[in-house]
Amino acid sequence: MTAARLRALHHGRAPGDPLVLPGPWDAASARVFADAGFEALATPSAGIGESLGYGDGHTPADEMFAAVARITRAVDVPVTADVEAGYGLPAKELVERLLDAGAVGCNLEDSDAAAGTLRDAGEQAEWLAEVRAAAGDALVINARIDTFLRGVSGAAPAVERGLRYVAAGVDCVYPILAPPELLAELAAGIGAPVNAVAVPGGPAPRELGAAGASRVTFGGGLQHQAMETLRGVAAALRAG
Repeated sequence: MTAARLRALHHGRAPGDPLVLPGPWDAASARVFADAGFEALATPSAGIGESLGYGDGHTPADEMFAAVARITRAVDVPVTADVEAGYGLPAKELVERLLDAGAVGCNLEDSDAAAGTLRDAGEQAEWLAEVRAAAGDALVINARIDTFLRGVSGAAPAVERGLRYVAAGVDCVYPILAPPELLAELAAGIGAPVNAVAVPGGPAPRELGAAGASRVTFGGGLQHQAMETLRGVAAALRAG
């Protein structure tokens, strides 16, 4: 599978028809989503971390890349990987490890999870430009914008970061937890496909698409739903 195929899926989408990317956490779940007919998949760092026994943001890089590789080997659709903030790897090494794992895209976030703060937008843009230079057109880069996650309200700060990241060469932006009513403003202001996250109790993927998202992902939500189902099975077994 190639990045060109994944990149093309982001464009020319009708309102209400976003690219829906389920988040597999292992090879078995990846096969389920691919067999259901989804055109591409997006691994969630949280879901993989939970499946490996780590909390979100605590999975060692080696284990994350190994998990991504198991997923890409299991399916014949493009897979983009959430690799958090890049694990402190130089851009060239990060790109090499993604490609070795079979990924054709990646999520890269712009906050320091340990400190709980946003990274300097200029420095993040420079780093994203280095990743693009190292990857060429071999990766679809989704730049996560954490302003809303870090309590910075309004579209303007996210648009400012998004414009910097698009200028650095990213393919799409991910203003995580952006209010749905701001998606159209974000998409128009940044001028690139916008990724929205679908959360339990929130708008459905088609509704997020109608609101302005070109792409919808789920974070670790699908893994959490699967575990809730399994808890019900376990309770029924325990009850005899």
